[in-house]
Amino acid sequence: MAGNSQRRGAVRRTGSKKGAQVGSGGQRRRGLEGKGPTPKASDRPNHKAYTKPDRSSSRSKPGSGGRKKSGGSEIVAGRNPVIEALRADVPVSTMYVAGRVESDDRVREALTIAASRGLPVLETPRTELDRITDGATHQGLAIQVPPYEYAHPSDFVQVAGTDAPLVVALDGITDPRNLGAIIRSVAAFGGHGVVVPSRRSVGMTASAWKTSAGAAVRVPVAQASNLTRALEDYRKAGFFVVGLDMDGDVELPGLSLATEPLVVVVGSEGKGLSRLVRETCDQIVSIPMSSTVESLNAGMAVGVTMYEISRRRADA
Repeated sequence: MAGNSQRRGAVRRTGSKKGAQVGSGGQRRRGLEGKGPTPKASDRPNHKAYTKPDRSSSRSKPGSGGRKKSGGSEIVAGRNPVIEALRADVPVSTMYVAGRVESDDRVREALTIAASRGLPVLETPRTELDRITDGATHQGLAIQVPPYEYAHPSDFVQVAGTDAPLVVALDGITDPRNLGAIIRSVAAFGGHGVVVPSRRSVGMTASAWKTSAGAAVRVPVAQASNLTRALEDYRKAGFFVVGLDMDGDVELPGLSLATEPLVVVVGSEGKGLSRLVRETCDQIVSIPMSSTVESLNAGMAVGVTMYEISRRRADA
């Protein structure tokens, strides 16, 4: 009887709240193991070397999903934005997953992509993820996009395999989707690079990466501290600079400079080319259109222009 009593007592102690239970919380933690390399200490919120995001650069509205710049890097928050970024091969330094996140197809796909790309996956307390994303609706999932490594405008002066480099420069364009579309057109029609100003201009964000549909991997983007000076340097190096504007000196089909080393400058849809940039151009080129359409956006205008230049170069 005593032996039976001891056995019953042992069972009661094992099954009590203080004892180990079958199927307890460790399963969710194990479910995230083996998904990628351990993140750097500076990316781990609970580590003393963790670098806090700089919220002063670009804040997301509380309760909204999307993106936020963080100390030169960018945070993409929310299940749909994260999965779209991963599908587009946007560079990722760390993926943050909330502890005990409720898994669905998007979370599972995100973890699968992260594992296949060898991305660091960090399980993060939900309150800490709230802080990292600056109050955005992250739904338990976020990624950190590292700062883009820009080329220098002079990198496009001499391009291997061609005597006529083709560069596109952006003047006053602030929509990252336009930048992504332009990069895609440059890649499709044999261009060699894109130049953006360092101030009051769009930069390489996650949205630009996604819109480029992977072309940003092949087409370098350079950043110029002064666009007008960069254009003048291209002219000194033997390039011709042409600007796109509806009030052009020549229509696109008559662009005789198409086969020369060329910089194509496109301005914003509303303001067009700035005065100094316009004065730096050798020619102003217009795209003939139906009178029912006032103008094309920057991405479309560059696509049409790049196709015509590519066609004329092929025939030369």
